[in-house]
Amino acid sequence: MKFGYWSPVFGSWLRNVDDDGTECSWEYIRDLALKAESLGYTLTLVPELYLNDIKGEKAPALDAWAIANGLAAVTKKIEILAALRPQYHQVALTAKQIATISQICGGRFSINMVSAWWEEEARQYGINFDAHDDRYTLTQEYTDVLRGFWKQSPFHHKGKYFSFENSYNEPKPPKIPFVYAGGESEIGRNAITQFADVYLLHGGTLEEVQTKIADMKERKKRAGLEPFKGFGMAVYMIVRDSEEEAQKELQRITTIKNYADYENSYKDFTGNSQLDVEISKQEYSVSNRGLRPNLIGTPESVAQKIRAYKEAGLDLLIIQCANMQEELEYIAKKVMPLVK
Repeated sequence: MKFGYWSPVFGSWLRNVDDDGTECSWEYIRDLALKAESLGYTLTLVPELYLNDIKGEKAPALDAWAIANGLAAVTKKIEILAALRPQYHQVALTAKQIATISQICGGRFSINMVSAWWEEEARQYGINFDAHDDRYTLTQEYTDVLRGFWKQSPFHHKGKYFSFENSYNEPKPPKIPFVYAGGESEIGRNAITQFADVYLLHGGTLEEVQTKIADMKERKKRAGLEPFKGFGMAVYMIVRDSEEEAQKELQRITTIKNYADYENSYKDFTGNSQLDVEISKQEYSVSNRGLRPNLIGTPESVAQKIRAYKEAGLDLLIIQCANMQEELEYIAKKVMPLVK
């Protein structure tokens, strides 16, 4: 099992807690990456939203790609996984940008292809917000074009969304970046089967994860494609010296302080995402259904649950927690040795 973490480009991941000590600043994110790298974390996911999904649209949110570029320059070993939403990035320029960042970090750069879900954010930034199925169709062709630019010179392409003729994009990246993606709708899973190297899951129960991994493996097989190179899951972890302390923290972060604002945000997310399970109000207290795997408890009990996920086929956990500096260190020292 590999352990990664989410770079806190919004600061806190907690919707119901005003301040958990996790800062929305380059200095905090930089120091966190260097510390996490030294503790044995192998990947950091840099999420991309231009509005703050956690604290509300008036709260600060840092640019994912500026942060990823900075991390590429200051880290030595950790894989930098930057979220990429095709609607927000011109494809040929993005191919150039990725190749350059990949050079900076010696090929440690990967992309998480995201079809986007937040219609209000798109409106505020002047971005067209296509229907759900169209967003996945665009994402698949967009990924094909990126790889074309990285592999071919000159590059030729004529498709539904893009057309290029005798196009040069040099230099090439040191290696072709891995493409991660997650999605649960039928068209989403079909598209991801075609273009992704690694399948990412929202937090889920053990049974949900087993079912999804088996399904995605079978889709690759039916399509005659190489198997996925891995399966990862987003998770919010609460690890304490005692079960009582862990449950007390769970109660603290899931106590809704402003129900009206919370409900509006909840409806906005669920209304624009075709989820295959219902997300509860409690689970929405953190992002990406991170509480659903229930990795909450003592180091021993959490490690036991992680081993079960490993047996189910999961090989990467991407962690959110609070305060991130303190919690990532505690997890690295108390939980990771019990899993490896």
